Amino acid sequence: MGRFEGLVRHPLAIAGALITTASAVLFIALTIAAFAGMFSNPYAGLVVFIAIPAVFVAGLVMIPAGMWLQRKKLERHPDAPAGWPVFDFRERRVRHIALAVVALTAANGVIVLVAGYGSLHYMESPTFCGQSCHLPMTPQFTAWQGGPHAKVACVSCHVGEGARGFVQAKLAGTRQLAHVITNNIPKPIQPGAHMAPGAQAGTCLGCHQPDRVGGDRIRVMREYADDETNTESATILQMHLGGRSSSTRSIHWHADPAVRIEYVATDAERQTIPYVKVTAADGTVKEFVAPDTPDDVVRNGERRTMDCMDCHNTIGHPISPTPEHAMDRAITAGQVSRDLPFVRREGVRLLKESYPDSETAGRAIDQGLRSFYKSEGRSADQEAVARAIAAIQGVYRRNVFPAMKVTFGAYPNNTGHITSNGCFRCHDDSHQTKDMQTISGDCEYCHKQLESLP
Repeated sequence: MGRFEGLVRHPLAIAGALITTASAVLFIALTIAAFAGMFSNPYAGLVVFIAIPAVFVAGLVMIPAGMWLQRKKLERHPDAPAGWPVFDFRERRVRHIALAVVALTAANGVIVLVAGYGSLHYMESPTFCGQSCHLPMTPQFTAWQGGPHAKVACVSCHVGEGARGFVQAKLAGTRQLAHVITNNIPKPIQPGAHMAPGAQAGTCLGCHQPDRVGGDRIRVMREYADDETNTESATILQMHLGGRSSSTRSIHWHADPAVRIEYVATDAERQTIPYVKVTAADGTVKEFVAPDTPDDVVRNGERRTMDCMDCHNTIGHPISPTPEHAMDRAITAGQVSRDLPFVRREGVRLLKESYPDSETAGRAIDQGLRSFYKSEGRSADQEAVARAIAAIQGVYRRNVFPAMKVTFGAYPNNTGHITSNGCFRCHDDSHQTKDMQTISGDCEYCHKQLESLP
């Protein structure tokens, strides 16, 4: 028997060889399955590309470790038998032991598979993303719970289609893990899903149809004054949602697959857009440039193709743009009674105060509102006051996170133009073509104000 063969007889080396071989076969099989799209769970990559390779490396380490132990054993006992162990299956005891090993191995395999499936299922859940693993994502997790996509799992929007999206998601997750381990977390967390341009908008198409005719919808926006009666004012808009249409007078004309809109932004948040190129369905091309834009910005700037996320940038994690907006919504929803004198003014005042944490804010809001109504000597409905306190505390908890430096307006909302540039990033009547055509700032391109509900 050769020296090498004698060294690999150690049980640790044998176990390492078995583990390495099994994990290599499993890795190859699961990698092929992953890139063939057989796994719908994006977090399967944690097992396929992290856990199994870790086991493979552990098996490789066990082989030389076993050989080293075997060499030490032979140095101490040079006359030790060098043959391989012999299993005589003619003996009943050997057969029973072998059967027990096989049965236990099969049972362990089932346990590992079930546990692995449960782990993967848990890792794709919003609870895992927002609480167990990504504690810095608490603002996004909280906002998601109160948003229109609260029933949609995080991975449905944050992991793109195909192998490329899968790999990019894993790389982004690795960066985030490094930030957590090194306590180098951006505050606030930067908006966006760290996906290739257009990839996140592609996930929208799993539910939304850009070519579906949406027609017009009525939207009523209610605001309240800071006076004693919290006077209401309502703005009624007929929104021209549109759909796949040759008319540019509809919001979703921008999403028409037959139209291609490209632009260059000069900031990471894409709030300043000096250049826009529109390729119409008939092939006509128009290039609009903002005044005083240097040629090198147009020539060398990163060109992006407009998609859903350029307007609906906060749809997944909506943070209210202002305390006033948040209070107006709470009053409109009936969470805060308009019968309480000056409740809108006082609620906004308390929300604008700076607090070190949510608990302190909750106590200050409670004491502040109660003290106001006591000091004014008003006979306020105490149950209404208690409901208002709870509602205002809820507004704060959903929108302000001091530890992550997230507060009202931390993330500009491009769906509109009241609290951020939004539509006016392009529709400002100043972007011009060489023949002096402009991107119209006419409000009625997107909506028409009505005097009353139809």
